[in-house]
Amino acid sequence: MERLYQQVARVAATDAAVLLVGESGTGKELIAQTIHQCSARAGNTFIAVNCGAIPPHLIEAALFGHEKGSFTGALRQHLGYFEHASGGTLFLDEITEMLPEMQVKLLRVLESGAFMRIGGNGEVRVNVRLIAATNRDLDTAVRERNLRADLMYRLAVFPIRIPPLRERIGDVEALALHFLEQLNAKDDTQKVFARRSLDMIGSYSWPGNVRELKNVVQRAFILSTHTLTIDECMANFSIRKPTLREGKLNFFVGTPLADAQRETILATLRHYSGNKRLTAEALGVSLKTLYNRLKDY
Repeated sequence: MERLYQQVARVAATDAAVLLVGESGTGKELIAQTIHQCSARAGNTFIAVNCGAIPPHLIEAALFGHEKGSFTGALRQHLGYFEHASGGTLFLDEITEMLPEMQVKLLRVLESGAFMRIGGNGEVRVNVRLIAATNRDLDTAVRERNLRADLMYRLAVFPIRIPPLRERIGDVEALALHFLEQLNAKDDTQKVFARRSLDMIGSYSWPGNVRELKNVVQRAFILSTHTLTIDECMANFSIRKPTLREGKLNFFVGTPLADAQRETILATLRHYSGNKRLTAEALGVSLKTLYNRLKDY
């Protein structure tokens, strides 16, 4: 996280395009806002757009705007996000959800700083700092044609990887206490965590990352009168999963045997950096058996 802060501080002082890569719930929009707030554009507009939330047939008008009468229902001129964000920062989240033909148009704007509204005759020039984000692996996204390679290279002038919460050893408890402090301040209460709850929070892998942690803390806060216990919250949302921490695989009592076997095999494979022969030897199974299990998984 300290490296992440340093990267944010350095790139914020420039106008370089930034590509944020991280799992859902890691805080990509928060990082984008921080880059904007630490830049010379801080006094101007920051607009966040989720590309996956806009229907494909509307995204061009949403980004670039349209002229009156350019299509049925266009009763007046409409300015798109690029014009509204001029002088500031435009954050395009889940960029890989944008159709390839729209990615071509976006690439042109990045290269020229100009575009035409739908139904327009003249170019509109804008001064926008673009930050994009995706929760997909970049190489896979390009290979599967969810992201054009030329657009990736144009966006990734300064790529930043945001680590998942499971890699932030020591941060989980601090974040949980921070969220509880916010809730206490809002409701004028003095609720605290049970020690066992903090232990459970620290040992869980949090596949939903910071967003999942925040939601669990809020659910526990609502259900408690003074001391927060998260057992019920975790059970209700099926998050009692095996966790790998410091080379040790921990299981909750009652974990199905099939799940325990799967997690043991996959954790051992990761431990041996994908070497299947060493993994099979460590687990005491044949190489063929391991291959069959991995194929099933």
